Amino acid sequence: MFATLFEKELKAILLSPKFVATFGVCSLLILLSVFIGVQEYKAGVDQYDTAMQLAEQEVREATSWWGVNNRAYRQPNPMQIFASGVNNDIGRLSNISTWTEVKLQQSAYLDNSLFAVFRFIDFTFIVQVVLSLFAILFTYNAINGERESGTLKLTFSNAVPRGQYMLAKFLGAWVGLVVPLLIPITLALLIVVVLQVPMTGVEWSKLLTLIGVSILYFTFFIMLGLLVSALTKRSTVSFLVLLVVWVLFVLILPRAATMAAGQIIEVPSVAEVESQKDRYRTDRWTAYGEERSAKWRERMEPAEGMNEEERTQFLEERRPQWMQEDDDDRQVMQEEIAEFERKVNEDLRNRKAEQERLAFVLSRFSPSSSYQLATMNLAGTNTTLKTRYEESMKAYRTAFAQFVEAKRIEERKKLMEQQRGQRRVMIFGGGEEALDVSELPRYEAPSHTFPEAFGPSVIDVGLLALFSVICFGGAFVSFLRYDVR
Repeated sequence: MFATLFEKELKAILLSPKFVATFGVCSLLILLSVFIGVQEYKAGVDQYDTAMQLAEQEVREATSWWGVNNRAYRQPNPMQIFASGVNNDIGRLSNISTWTEVKLQQSAYLDNSLFAVFRFIDFTFIVQVVLSLFAILFTYNAINGERESGTLKLTFSNAVPRGQYMLAKFLGAWVGLVVPLLIPITLALLIVVVLQVPMTGVEWSKLLTLIGVSILYFTFFIMLGLLVSALTKRSTVSFLVLLVVWVLFVLILPRAATMAAGQIIEVPSVAEVESQKDRYRTDRWTAYGEERSAKWRERMEPAEGMNEEERTQFLEERRPQWMQEDDDDRQVMQEEIAEFERKVNEDLRNRKAEQERLAFVLSRFSPSSSYQLATMNLAGTNTTLKTRYEESMKAYRTAFAQFVEAKRIEERKKLMEQQRGQRRVMIFGGGEEALDVSELPRYEAPSHTFPEAFGPSVIDVGLLALFSVICFGGAFVSFLRYDVR
């Protein structure tokens, strides 16, 4: 009997005219999104390679360490093809120097604001929006539709256990909807292979897990459709209820949670933070200049009664020591500025993290939010992407600044030796030959392992599984009391 019920449900779905239309549209969207995503990824890789070459060329052409700066670029991620997340919203590069703070800038949406209006359609978006509607369309009348047609009463005129009937309904709908979708998904993976997207073993593991989570999310909406269909007598009512629930889960709750978190936990704006940093930086440089002028006047007091030759000798004997003292004072001042900026950034980051945690907790009442958070975590395109890169760039900036500062001191000592005895000593300048930058530290993008990706996703995957079980349990209990007449 179970096999007969399962076969009946499966045929009802596969032979339905709406299945052909909806399945065709979904398949086309999945394949197109992956194909376009691959093209966008390859364009990003070409842009990344060109920018890296230009930055390296600028460094190689420098003739003085005082003019050596660098840029660190965010490396394109193949997983952005399937879950773009915040990849296009955050900056793609940061200037690296001893004078400026690390800050990602020039996002993809900044260069092309049109895409910021309509956003990017990726695999995650199609599953989250289109396929969830696809599941509702085929399950809203799974039970009450048969009651309206009279087949439910006819079925239970025989000795059919209700639990067995409900299980056959679910498995038939699941197999009839999920298994055909594996065809375009498989073709999408084939596109990735044929177009030679460089995927590592870790990234393939992430992608397969992401597909599994997508199927779990799709399963939830199948069970939700069965639940509402078992709670209502008319299919029109169940469709309306499911549509309202879909709008609530997919469109309203995630945004409402973000707005509520923004009102509960206030975070200073970027302009306020930058203004605070600039004010402190300006005050410290002004104080440093005044202290240096006062110290210079104090140093030159013993030379007031000397002639030109004695004055020159006096300066040459003491200049190296003075220059070292000035370097030490400047480094202390720069460290104080860096420490202040670090504290401001840490406070901002802590407030943002607290706001994000609250927003995510509130939004997880929606399975749609849980799915989106899980896929973004797996793809590495979640809200921590900006923090990961900026932290790695700050570490690189420290190594870069230490190396360049040591080279600048050597360069200045060499110039002082070359110009010793001249009336004016040129501290800053460059030679005619390019610098040897072979030992200059190179920036390496931060890694993102599978445990680091899957760990934050466990809660969301568990919530999706819990929501699915609750819906199926509710549908099962409701159907046990359902009036089949």
